[in-house]
Amino acid sequence: MKIFAAALGLAALAACTTAPAPETEATSSTPRAASLSAIGIGVSDLQASNTFYTEALGMEYVTEFKLSYMDEIVLRFPAGGSAIVLMEWTDGSERTLGSNGMKIVVRSPDPAAMADRIRAAGGEIIRYPEPVPEVGGAIVGFAKDPDGYLLELLPNL
Repeated sequence: MKIFAAALGLAALAACTTAPAPETEATSSTPRAASLSAIGIGVSDLQASNTFYTEALGMEYVTEFKLSYMDEIVLRFPAGGSAIVLMEWTDGSERTLGSNGMKIVVRSPDPAAMADRIRAAGGEIIRYPEPVPEVGGAIVGFAKDPDGYLLELLPNL
């Protein structure tokens, strides 16, 4: 039942995305390519995480869902792209947060400024964005959100 409810929440998220361009005769028989709509992460304090991701990273509120066992807030960058779903379990079940071997990669016009905002919002800076010789001199930074999720900070392409 919980899996069905989560799938229902993601289906509702799909309804929040911008509508696709009208089909033309040339595209109507062509299947749409797959894409990543959102990724969800468990958080310990939904409102605190919402504040962190909106203030430090510049994401914007899309919608929220209240399920019988979980509350969710969906955020997306103003320019669009994939969303992040902040999920707080309300059923009392134990969850391991932030240490699941994952990272959230964020591109920004100014990764250093984003790192400064993350620090100001209470996030931890692991590595301030700077060129890394091992990856051809690309600018790479790392930070952690309030639940310990690793954020990789990269410049826009």
